[in-house]
Amino acid sequence: MIMHGHDGSTFTVPVRKAMLYTDPGARYTGYHPGKLVLKKGSVRLKGYKPLPCDIILERDVPVKLRDGVTIYTDIFRPNDDEKHPAIMAMSPYGKEIGSQWLDDTPDHAGIPVDATSGLQKFEGPDPAYWCDHGYAIINPDVRGAYRSEGYILFFGSDYGRDGKDIIEWAAQQSWCSGKCAMSGNSWLAISQWFVAAEHPDHLAAIAPWEGLSDCWREVAGRDGVPMPSFVKMLSDSFSSAEEGGVEDVVSTMNTHPIQDAYWTDKAAALEEIEVPAYIVASYTNPIHTYGTLEGWRRIASGEKWLRIHNTGEWDDYYNPAHTEELRRFFDHYLKGEDNGWEKTPHVRVSVLNPGGKDTVDRVEQDFPIPDTKYTKLYLNTVSHRLETNPVSSEGDVTYHSDGKFHNKAEFSFVMPEDTELTGYFKCRLWVAAPDSDDMDLMVKVEKRQPGGRKYKIKTGPGMEIAAKGYLRVSMRALDEKRSTEWNPYHSMLHMEKLKPGEIVPVDILIWPMGLQFAKGDQLVLTVSAYKTRKLWKGPFNIRMAKVQLPKEGYTYMPGSEPEMYTIGGGSMFGGSNVDTSDLPHDVNKGRHVIYAGGRYDSYLLIPVIPERK
Repeated sequence: MIMHGHDGSTFTVPVRKAMLYTDPGARYTGYHPGKLVLKKGSVRLKGYKPLPCDIILERDVPVKLRDGVTIYTDIFRPNDDEKHPAIMAMSPYGKEIGSQWLDDTPDHAGIPVDATSGLQKFEGPDPAYWCDHGYAIINPDVRGAYRSEGYILFFGSDYGRDGKDIIEWAAQQSWCSGKCAMSGNSWLAISQWFVAAEHPDHLAAIAPWEGLSDCWREVAGRDGVPMPSFVKMLSDSFSSAEEGGVEDVVSTMNTHPIQDAYWTDKAAALEEIEVPAYIVASYTNPIHTYGTLEGWRRIASGEKWLRIHNTGEWDDYYNPAHTEELRRFFDHYLKGEDNGWEKTPHVRVSVLNPGGKDTVDRVEQDFPIPDTKYTKLYLNTVSHRLETNPVSSEGDVTYHSDGKFHNKAEFSFVMPEDTELTGYFKCRLWVAAPDSDDMDLMVKVEKRQPGGRKYKIKTGPGMEIAAKGYLRVSMRALDEKRSTEWNPYHSMLHMEKLKPGEIVPVDILIWPMGLQFAKGDQLVLTVSAYKTRKLWKGPFNIRMAKVQLPKEGYTYMPGSEPEMYTIGGGSMFGGSNVDTSDLPHDVNKGRHVIYAGGRYDSYLLIPVIPERK
């Protein structure tokens, strides 16, 4: 497959077979071109919210992209002859339900079943709500997905141009006002960075709700450490026609281990984004935190808002109060309503407080918070403590990178007073690998009880209240122009393997976190080896949920007994991610040694926030 970079360059990428759209795991509801009127009060799924208004549904509408490829989209719009602004939810998950669905998660991800109508695509806006408020919803099957032609792309400039094509097509339709926006979580948020960077003429606003912005540095390989299992899980969940497939990012991780043209094109050109943006982030998502906040920092738009929440990505997105606030944003920019949106604080942050009460929606001037006091805590290898002053005597501590025991090093610091740490962390370490020429490192910062025990707290699927950083030591070279004291940026243009006996300094970026400590609480820094080939254990159940749908009419009135059919019910992702033969390996072997004290200035940089009144 030939792809085109943001700078006009071209490169060839491999393709792997995708699950067929006819496979039960695809939960495809069939090809049904045509128009329906969904009646007010009817339901799509048992237990879900009845429709608040009549809705026109146009199914499997063909859209021709710039290179002649035809994709198919569903369109939900108000049942009238007016022109309405449109919101696009762009992903390969399926125009509806598809291979991933909230019913597949334990406890429905904490979201009441009747919070949505079930018309939405996975992680996308609910057409029932938005049509009731005068918007159209565009749910495309992107290039290669299900019956759409071509191959499924894993983002990049071509993916962004596809989104631009769909928006420009939608703006010309008789039902559209000419104003378009994008909304959605995760993949649907990431899509927005790439599409907005292509400057669609009719894109009026975006609302990326937790979405990474650099596929190499934030999901495929955190600072050079390959993390293939999540990428493989996603690839295994996608479906296409027999002649289609999905871009083979997993094998490309083996053949493209450094930053090159392929990976450069997988980083959204954030500085190109000029449209108004409502950006939502969290500290606990394992793949979205850094890239979402990079989007906030780097987009060129002068009209942007940031909210950092304290829950899970899905329950935050479908929270009714947040949906209402998003509508105020869209009403302002897509309908021109003078509703006071511009008075909304531009930055609101949360601070997590395990064992206590979180701070939520605190107004700040910017993020990172401008009056942050960056403070160094120095490693002491004798006491395994973190010290506020440099340690004079040199020492070292060893752990075993491939063992079940003695496989990590921990350093603790007792808070002398109530302290808030919110923002970016960094860990400077001097390290050596006596038994190897490279290391894959993971560092973790967490809050513990005064005695050192972990707080028992309930978190959402895949979440952990800990700030983490990773680094492949051979990728330690910094891009000095882009790096700051609190945000080291590794160039990853070449590898520098360790020489026998060599001790080297490394700067490890730790993703942003907001933590409140009480006097006596412990901050614990853990250093260990990262194991690449562990399979990703996501927030989904082992078995896919069964979904019952009416055979005729798309929705039905509660109390009626239409003939139903069932989709789903098999193993999640068809069990296809069991095969790990093509996953990259880590480089760990034998002992890892950390040096600190004296000439070895190993330290943890923490973002201390002055007391708020």
